[in-house]
This record gives sequence, structure tokens and C-alpha cells, in this order.
Amino acid sequence: MSLTTTPSLATLLVLADGRLPSGGHAHSGGLESAVTSGRLRDLAGLADFLRGRLATTGRVGAAFAACACAGRVPVAELDQGLDARTPSPALRRASRAQGRALLRAGRAIFGSVVLPAGTPPAGPHQPVALGLVSAAAGLGPTEAAVASAYGAISGPASAAVRLLGLDPYAVHALLAGLAGECDRLAADAAGRVDDPVDDLPADSAPLLEIGAELHACQEVRLFAS
Repeated sequence: MSLTTTPSLATLLVLADGRLPSGGHAHSGGLESAVTSGRLRDLAGLADFLRGRLATTGRVGAAFAACACAGRVPVAELDQGLDARTPSPALRRASRAQGRALLRAGRAIFGSVVLPAGTPPAGPHQPVALGLVSAAAGLGPTEAAVASAYGAISGPASAAVRLLGLDPYAVHALLAGLAGECDRLAADAAGRVDDPVDDLPADSAPLLEIGAELHACQEVRLFAS
């Protein structure tokens, strides 16, 4: 990798940092519902959860973030595409809430983040917002996709430490083990920036959708989603 890409790598670290004030720490990516239902109890269960989430939500989010960053597909079409891929109203609300928070952070850190005409009043979905912020920060589609794929698993991993009291070293070892798959998904996503929205990944995770609706009805919960 040439020296000219070094600043972009540093910027990528800023966007991928879980401490970025974009509200991501308030969401578990469906993990709290899995823990509450008893489907996830230990490190082995977390490993399966992260792999499954990366192959579904992570793959979809990476593709849409890359497209939004490239700017060749209208944002309104990308947003509608994510709506169609997110049956759960609770997950749609959570995605838009995170998108709005990310846009606020992006504007405060990188300056102007332009919302194209047709963006819903409620704000874009989180992957679309990430693509727009990545472009404003001078990153490319691959970097946007990496940040999206990694964020799909790093948030739930952090939540698992808080919810289950797991060893943080062991949890981060799981994240390190999935780094290669994040890179692969990002490379694939960057190669799709000219694809029509209907041709982008549409991998689904029905249990996450069902769990999100049940989680939204719980009176006591640590995370918003």
C-alpha cells in the first residue's frame, strides 16, 4: 500500500472507532434479544452470532455503504432498497436513528455532508449515512465498506462483554479472526458500486428481525436495539 493512502487509513480508524460519538454504543445489533431469549449464552454462541451477522447484515450494509460513498446510485434508491431488505419496523427505526446520529458526528468532524434530494425526512439508513460521511471524509467505497462490515460485528461484540461478562480479550480475538472476511466483503462491495439496487445483496436474518420486534416491547433493556 502506498504512502498516499496513509491519511485515509487514519480517517478510517476514526470512523470505525466504537467511541465515535454517533450513538452506536447504544445498540447491540440484536445481541441483547438473543441473550434475553437464551439463544446466546457463551463465547461459542457469540462466535456463531458474529459470523452469521457478518454474512447477512454485514454483507448488505457493506454493499450499500460502498454505493452511497461512490455516489453513482441515487441515495433515495439506496434508502428504499434498504427499507425493502429490513422487514422489521424496529430495525428500520434503529437504522435511521443511527444514520441521523452518524450524520451529526460526520458534520461536526469532517464539515459538510451533503444529503441529496430525495433523502427521507427521517434521515437515511445507517449504511447510506456511513457512505455519505465516508465520501465527505475523503474515503473511497472500499474503506466505507470495511467500516460498515466491521461495525456490524464490533458493536454486538462490545455488547456481549457487557451483557454476558465475557473475557474482552477472547471477544476481540473473535473480531480479529473475522478481519479477513471483513476485507473480502469490502472488496466485493466496492466492485458493485455500478450495480442496480435490485442486484445488491439481500441476505436476510429472520431471527434478528423477529428478535428486534420482541426487544422493542421489553420494558427493561440495556440497549436501544
